[in-house]
Amino acid sequence: MEKDRLETDPTMSRRAALGAIAATMTSVVFATETPARSRLGLVAFNCAFRRKWLQQRDPKFDLFEPLNFLKHCHSVGAGGMQTSLGVLDVARVKSLKEFAAERSLCIDGIVNPPKDDGDLARFEAEIRTASEVGVQAVRTVVMPGRRYEQFKSLAEVREAEAKALRMLELAVPIVTRHRVGLAVENHKDQRIDERIALYKHLSCEFIGATVDTGNSFALLEDPYGAIEALAPYAFTVHFKDQALREYEHGFLLADIPLGQGSFDMPRIATILKRAKPDIRMMLELITRDPLKVPCLTDKFWATMPNVSGSDLARSLRFVREHPAKTLQEVGSLPLDQQVELEDSNIAASLKFAREKLGL
Repeated sequence: MEKDRLETDPTMSRRAALGAIAATMTSVVFATETPARSRLGLVAFNCAFRRKWLQQRDPKFDLFEPLNFLKHCHSVGAGGMQTSLGVLDVARVKSLKEFAAERSLCIDGIVNPPKDDGDLARFEAEIRTASEVGVQAVRTVVMPGRRYEQFKSLAEVREAEAKALRMLELAVPIVTRHRVGLAVENHKDQRIDERIALYKHLSCEFIGATVDTGNSFALLEDPYGAIEALAPYAFTVHFKDQALREYEHGFLLADIPLGQGSFDMPRIATILKRAKPDIRMMLELITRDPLKVPCLTDKFWATMPNVSGSDLARSLRFVREHPAKTLQEVGSLPLDQQVELEDSNIAASLKFAREKLGL
């Protein structure tokens, strides 16, 4: 096999992708016919192709402007949104709150943590807006990139962790003052024991988790044990399925419509609902080519020297026992077909959540 080349036979081909599009096409932005409703919200990252496609047609229109995106989420049958709110004036806050309240939609924000003392004013302005809007939580990440790609050694990881802790320490008085939950995502950066140690060290009721239901598998965590451990800290959720397949340096990891991947989504939903019965979850499904998790390489292990061989064995066994039927190759498609596949992935996921999970 050519180095790092994805397997092609079982991977969704261009023709197969177009077939999936035709079978499950969803509504377009602000469709006049409202589909059946799911309680799942949409993360803005889900709709990157549609945003680009719309901006090519009207450069002045930004799908990710908060009210635009909330209207789009409602139009496709989602129960809310997670997006960057930035700083909104009184009129825009009022419009957003009214649209959400009239339709029982949930809003999560996205914010960058304060880098240093000079960034506190920006951070507080965004948290103030989130408070005025009435968000469930504000999602953030505190370490850059994927651990096995971003860092070359455990020492580099520890340095980044120290910076992350300092940023969160700066954030604590602000989120406490405004009573806004800052939800730190498990972003393929820290193992679960490291992340929980961070929460315990901060010991702040307004610092918690965005529980991503797929990311920790990339760090060789137990797919369900990781969610069990993080669930008590959850302020919000990136609810996702993952398509898994072996490749020569480890395994492939890809977002896939709910119910079509390798994970037991009813089990995951039960874990989260048992821990936080009232939490509103957000679908995260980024339509893109599979990610490579090179867990059989020296570089991967340089950042996690204390992880056991049994974790590797369990993870590879799980991949072998639960291989995805298809993986989507997206990069070779023209933009209009990428948009259609993105839409169909979201529609299929909302349908599964509504009909199979009661979400």
